[in-house]
Amino acid sequence: MAGWDELEALANNEGKPHDKNDDTNRLVLRVFGTDEGQKLLGLLREQFLEQPVAVPGSTSDFAFYREGQNSVIRDIEARIKRARNL
Repeated sequence: MAGWDELEALANNEGKPHDKNDDTNRLVLRVFGTDEGQKLLGLLREQFLEQPVAVPGSTSDFAFYREGQNSVIRDIEARIKRARNL
């Protein structure tokens, strides 16, 4: 797309280019915005996020692994917030 076509496309979308992340955020909100989705997110949060990242005697690799699990839950929660603000 070039020239006027591109400008018209932007104008039809309120001046904001289409963002694939917005679609993903809306999808996450639809899935986790239901009662069942909130229940599942609560279980995931309890199982992963609300547990220690490392315990005495564990290796640093374990802590990195656990932090990776936590980041998935944080990403889901952040996407829900962003989708509600669209």
